[in-house]
Amino acid sequence: MTTAAVRRSNVVSPVSLTFMTEVSTSELLVAASRGDQVAWNTLVDRYARLVWSVIRGFRLDEATAGDVSQTVWLRLVEHLERIRDPEKLASWLATTARNEAIRTKRIYERTVPTAVEFQIADSAPPLDAGLLASERDQAVAEALATLSDDCQQLLRAVTADPPLDYETIAEMLDRPIGSIGPTRARCLEKLRRALEADQRELGEADRGKESKQ
Repeated sequence: MTTAAVRRSNVVSPVSLTFMTEVSTSELLVAASRGDQVAWNTLVDRYARLVWSVIRGFRLDEATAGDVSQTVWLRLVEHLERIRDPEKLASWLATTARNEAIRTKRIYERTVPTAVEFQIADSAPPLDAGLLASERDQAVAEALATLSDDCQQLLRAVTADPPLDYETIAEMLDRPIGSIGPTRARCLEKLRRALEADQRELGEADRGKESKQ
């Protein structure tokens, strides 16, 4: 697998893709390391949402986030034959995505001393108990953006797809494992309060419009 192979092939057999979705991550890594483009595409399909969700937690603009995502996949190409525990690839990708996002954000902040805008991606993973059925919902996106970076990163991590265990999340976010659950609950409560406040403001605005009619 070469660096150029990070880009998805334009023609992929539907039959092959159907078969590949049933193949284990370990088998996909072996096949991809041997240059199998379908295996590589399947790996990307399987873990792209996870990588993207971790990166988005750092409030990078869409173009920069895309560059970071590309870098993460390049790192995987470089390490295809050196992944010690293939079944923990999700953890490896999440940690790599976080490290690359932190590195890129530090460079960005040194060169561009302005606030980084919060961007909404085209695809969004599900969030706790359906609370964030889709980040395309403007009200939810705005409420999420009001939370601290720590809360945003934690909520994205605990709802990643494929899911991450608390041990991986703790390592990725550099937090004690015992703090993940309680902090998650506090962040979700803050998100709910932000949503309720937004709904009240919208209700008051609507009533104001009605009274002027």
